[in-house]
Amino acid sequence: MNDTSIDYADLAEYDRRQRCIERHLLTAFLGGLAVGLVGMFLTGQGPRWIGQIYDPYLYFALSLAVGATASGFGWALLTTFLAAASTLVATMGAGALSGDLAFDVIGGSAAGLNWTLVLLVGLGLLAYASRRHDAWGDLAAGAVGVALIADVMDRATPGFIDSDRSFWPGPAVVVGLLSVALVFLLRCKARGRGRALALAAVFAGVLAACLAAVLSGWIPLTV
Repeated sequence: MNDTSIDYADLAEYDRRQRCIERHLLTAFLGGLAVGLVGMFLTGQGPRWIGQIYDPYLYFALSLAVGATASGFGWALLTTFLAAASTLVATMGAGALSGDLAFDVIGGSAAGLNWTLVLLVGLGLLAYASRRHDAWGDLAAGAVGVALIADVMDRATPGFIDSDRSFWPGPAVVVGLLSVALVFLLRCKARGRGRALALAAVFAGVLAACLAAVLSGWIPLTV
């Protein structure tokens, strides 16, 4: 007689995983809505530096959290994009209610919006990859720090995509230090932390050298 017994433990584990994925999708969507709405209503309220740090760095924090807690690479891509899209929709909706129908409410410009969306999805995927316990995880963690520092350089340097003179030095220094701390926190072992920080320092140094070349005129930049 054929054995037709069912392993209910496997079915229960499968059901548990599916429920976790559903909750993760819902949390990413609602988190994006909440962050977008709060960010829009905070615009113009209180000190300018609060808005400079909130937009886009709280959006980046949401993307990192969503990517780091995803169940797989595909789910990290989907949920990060879902969180980014819901943030954009919520921000545009809140702007429409206040009479501002501009599409580039995140990032400050059309180019800044595109750069922000690419960073949001990219950071989520890097956060997922940083969970690996090998050199690739160290590289992903270092890349997270480099991406954030690159955005800081972009905002703090006149003539770049989303430059803002008031972003330097206060907000830029705060975000830069938090980026270094994030790289440290993404790795759980001292060796991995050292490699991730070293990789971030190398790539940040290359970016700084390119920036110095632009500012000195060695690399022409059309403003």
